[in-house]
Amino acid sequence: MSIEVKVPVLPESVADAVIATWHKKAGDAVRRDENLVDLETDKVVLEVPAPADGILKTIVKNTGDTVLSQELIAIIEEGAVAAAPAAKAEAPKAAAAPAAAAPAAAASSSKSADLSPAGQRVATENKIDANNVAATGRDGRVTKEDLVNFIAGKPAAAAAPSAAAAVRAPTGARPEERVPMTRMRTKIAERLMLSKNSIAMLTSFNEVNLGKVGIMRKELGESFEKANGIKLGYMSFFVKAACEALKRHPIVNSSVDGNDVIYHGYQDISVAVSTEKGLVTPVLRDAQNMSFAEIEKAIAAFAKQAREGGLKLEDLQGGTFTITNGGTFGSLMSTPIVNPPQSAILGMHTIKERAIVENGQVIAAPMMYIAISYDHRIIDGKDAVLFLVDIKNQLENPQRMLLGL
Repeated sequence: MSIEVKVPVLPESVADAVIATWHKKAGDAVRRDENLVDLETDKVVLEVPAPADGILKTIVKNTGDTVLSQELIAIIEEGAVAAAPAAKAEAPKAAAAPAAAAPAAAASSSKSADLSPAGQRVATENKIDANNVAATGRDGRVTKEDLVNFIAGKPAAAAAPSAAAAVRAPTGARPEERVPMTRMRTKIAERLMLSKNSIAMLTSFNEVNLGKVGIMRKELGESFEKANGIKLGYMSFFVKAACEALKRHPIVNSSVDGNDVIYHGYQDISVAVSTEKGLVTPVLRDAQNMSFAEIEKAIAAFAKQAREGGLKLEDLQGGTFTITNGGTFGSLMSTPIVNPPQSAILGMHTIKERAIVENGQVIAAPMMYIAISYDHRIIDGKDAVLFLVDIKNQLENPQRMLLGL
């Protein structure tokens, strides 16, 4: 019996999707719930599982095609079994290919199957046959880096050129490559331009001494990890501080809708997570009610899902305020861009030991520059600065946030 494979029902905010990668080809055997194809939307990559065991009879939509919700993309013949190649059974022994070639061919054909999702996307987007790429990974697997080097003309196992060839080779080559933006990168670009062109954005800065937070993490970190199974990081302190500050400065937690200002009576905190395809902002819903452990676990889960392409659309929708941590990559100071329709974003940066004056004494302290970018149409400079000072006071006296002060 033939079974249709269709695009899943897409949320209202997503108009269409693009076929990113087929993991099977026509004629391949498939198992129920096995991932057949990745669909790339503006926000996440969706997996489409096989609805039944059988043979992938027909692929209706190819890699790169744009598809709509519930559109037919493939047909599976349920219960069918992949036929063995006739030549393999009928070929006389005398005419058989050399025995040594068979294992090599088998190993070669397995390269594409062993690619990671990131490697599959690189290979698909650049139309590369992984079997032609020299492998440096474990067990002879092709890594993403192997593919990138292959694109750049630097195969890992390429033979050294002869002296004559080296003399004839042109020097100072300047290779270029044109690669279409992914759907996610295109959407990120659109949202950044929307933010730039529709928001009167301004950024204010302050600095915070994280010495007491560091002491708390050092003294209680081991007990916290034993009790909760997760490390106590800095982000949970910033999320808790932001929630408390947003309660006292509700305009920073608001958004603009036409000529109206919407005040949100809850704190849904978007936390920026970096992926290979770009920055995504999964949402901690009702973060004001979450404990430190719940925040750390949720962020760790989001980061894992983002790396593996497992984030759902609903994970990214909503959010009343965003926190981004450029310090992860060593950024000392930056001006983060507001994530519409939100009206403000808090930027964290790298922690540096700096000389400061405390009680008349010069000491070294772990200092971080923090920034708030905000929509100046509804948030005045005073509100933004007071909000940032509130964040600073809580982090420099972490017991305050525990008491809701």
